[in-house]
Amino acid sequence: MMNTKEAVARRIIQLCEQRNIAVNALANISGVSPSTIYSMLNEKSQNPGVVSIKKICDGLGITLGEFFSTPEFDSLEQEIQ
Repeated sequence: MMNTKEAVARRIIQLCEQRNIAVNALANISGVSPSTIYSMLNEKSQNPGVVSIKKICDGLGITLGEFFSTPEFDSLEQEIQ
């Protein structure tokens, strides 16, 4: 079972693959530093910021709703501990 952070990372990778762009290109079009995006993709960032996700969405021309509207997000378990 994946957590929210893993689902965000998977979605970013999926969107890059769909558009045939590299992570650095995503950084350029979204105004987010490559290091921020890479930290969202690996273990450094356990809490990817919604502002960074919104900038990524703006760069890709999609809404936050479209970003989060995937089966991975729909099936996430509660993370309250």
